[in-house]
Amino acid sequence: MRLLRSTDLALRVLMRLAVAGTTTPTTRQVAADMDVPYTHAAKVVAELQHQGLVDARRGRGGGLTLTGKGRTASVGAVVRAFEGDGDVVDCEGATPCPLNSGCRLRGALRRAQEAFYAALDPVTVQDIVSDPTGPLLLGITKAP
Repeated sequence: MRLLRSTDLALRVLMRLAVAGTTTPTTRQVAADMDVPYTHAAKVVAELQHQGLVDARRGRGGGLTLTGKGRTASVGAVVRAFEGDGDVVDCEGATPCPLNSGCRLRGALRRAQEAFYAALDPVTVQDIVSDPTGPLLLGITKAP
């Protein structure tokens, strides 16, 4: 299973903000730190804000902060929110699979997908920024 770019970026933004301390980087700064287009970062930050994981304030003294909910958020829940609840393969697409009525692969892939999420569910954002990751994240911050 491969994560969408937006899912990957959402996790990296949460991790970056988890080690920000008292600083409040802007979306533009986070985009530069992560070496991604600003527009892509802005969409991800907007979704994280909508989920209540990030607080974004505009203007002078503004910036991004991780909320308490964001710090304790399950990595599995974040991945589900960005990836959606769809199947790994599209058996019902524009040209439905001719094996659909008797195929066991779809069920096996669904169980594998649920096992993937189950492995991520107990892991929190705070867990994934513990040493040695946290100091490494601080090292990628680019000077303004």
